[in-house]
Amino acid sequence: MSESAVLTPPTTRRYVPSTSDHPVDEILPTPRLVTLGLQHLFIMYAGAVAVPLIVGPAVHLDKQGIGILIGADLLVSGICTLIQAVGIGRIFGIRLPVVAGATFTVLSPMITIASQYGLRSVYGAMMISGIFGLLVAKPFSMILRFFPPLVTGTIIAVIGLSLIGADVGLIAGADATAPSYGAVSHILLAGLVILMLVVITRLFTGFVGQIAVLLAIVIGTLVAWPMGLLDFSSVHTVGWFGGPKIFYFGGPQFKASAIISLCIVMLVTYTESTADMLAVSEMVDRPVSPSDLARGLRTDGLSALIASFTNSFPDTAYAENVGIVGMTGVRSRWVVAVCGVLLVILGLIPKASQVIANIPGPVIGGAATVMFAMVTAIGIRTLHKVEFEGNHNLLIIAVSLSIGLIPAVAPTFYEKFPANFQVIFGSSITSTVIVVFFLNLFFNHWTSFPPRRGVLRTAIEHGAVTGDGGSPAPAGARFASGPATADS
Repeated sequence: MSESAVLTPPTTRRYVPSTSDHPVDEILPTPRLVTLGLQHLFIMYAGAVAVPLIVGPAVHLDKQGIGILIGADLLVSGICTLIQAVGIGRIFGIRLPVVAGATFTVLSPMITIASQYGLRSVYGAMMISGIFGLLVAKPFSMILRFFPPLVTGTIIAVIGLSLIGADVGLIAGADATAPSYGAVSHILLAGLVILMLVVITRLFTGFVGQIAVLLAIVIGTLVAWPMGLLDFSSVHTVGWFGGPKIFYFGGPQFKASAIISLCIVMLVTYTESTADMLAVSEMVDRPVSPSDLARGLRTDGLSALIASFTNSFPDTAYAENVGIVGMTGVRSRWVVAVCGVLLVILGLIPKASQVIANIPGPVIGGAATVMFAMVTAIGIRTLHKVEFEGNHNLLIIAVSLSIGLIPAVAPTFYEKFPANFQVIFGSSITSTVIVVFFLNLFFNHWTSFPPRRGVLRTAIEHGAVTGDGGSPAPAGARFASGPATADS
């Protein structure tokens, strides 16, 4: 735990606003900013375009329609990444190195709604869910005190574990029945990227070591050239300039069931973003207050609102970029701001986005797999702060992992359950959040069970909300930061 998160009496402790000399606010030289921004772009790009590439065919769109989804997705991601890094007054942006990208949580609900009511109902529901997100961001941020290391560490670990499979698909192929699936050459290429990443990180320090991911991707792409894996023919089929096609699929329609479904998705997105933002906060050693978190979450809500008329998707904080921050140690939010600018450019220049899109899957998959595993490692490090003696914290983690990882290892496990149940528990991240959150309350925050009237409130007021998920905090103590803190 950093010194900034240590409990002190309320008479000597208050939240201190960030100062400009913090490494998070450091503006690096332009060449370094651009290079490090490119690294963030390359590592998040595959995940960003994966959502439209999955949704498009599932709702029977042609190549032109899918291209519109991709362009809008990159544009909205760029805008929201810029807002997260730079901020807009006291309303939007957490002002940390947080990269925003399309959330995978929306995939199943979007496809289900589109098949029943059409895309117009999807974007009508998304519009309402965005407004809903803007309204509940502040109340949601107030539960920050219920996210001690026990909760955040478990969630962060599962985020990384559940996403590794997505990048395995980039390496081996998406179709398990295809003759090329799991080709040895593709797996070896991904292995080469991982090896280069490790070697560069080990042998070089300073700037070269910080861009190890980018250099590994470049080396992997060059090796893929003689293997015949580079194909830039699609670059010639798109124009130079483009922009969002407002309500391309028609004006929004509003269906109650679709609206409820996407509002649930918004809450799920908030839980995912909360864990990622708290992880970044800890890595860069800048505690976040509930107000900081509210600005970050409000940006996620804004992304859904913008997406509703630009044919895009709601955004969340991207876990793979959290991994880069942890690996490189580069804390400047302006690096991420450059990534946001590059995403906006890609969204407005289709030819540029096509060039990036044609980087071979095994290359991106190899690098991204390490980044997802890095997120898991960060979660394990966070759990190291938890007290395990004389409490039930091991059981809380065990039950949360056992339920949370079911959708990751068996995606069809809940297919016979109601659709709304699948929206929630069909996601490893969502189910883990729900289970670990309520188990932590049940074991660590209720002084008796069944709870008498007012027991939970009394426990909070008297400091039973703790920083380790275990022992009570001193009465009247107040916290100023996220994963290790609470605010009475």
